[in-house]
Amino acid sequence: MTVEERRKEWIQDCLTSGRFEHLRGVKLFWRPYKTKTAKWDHDHCEFCWQKFTEDSADTEHEGFTTEDQYYWVCRECFELYKKGFNWESAETP
Repeated sequence: MTVEERRKEWIQDCLTSGRFEHLRGVKLFWRPYKTKTAKWDHDHCEFCWQKFTEDSADTEHEGFTTEDQYYWVCRECFELYKKGFNWESAETP
């Protein structure tokens, strides 16, 4: 199986497996990442595990997030999955 075939399989799995249903139809907000506590200093994209931090090198510093900033999605995954998950993007509420 090629890398592209695996990627397509993963995308299909994300859309149909049910494990991401908590994100179906939600409104996502583009926001800078802010450290929550000294012990909770990063998050990951729900899909690809890209790391989000406030200021570390080689990480994302902004992304799409739920209103409570609990779930994060990187720009690339947002573009890949927005239609399949019926996402709406919005400015900060």
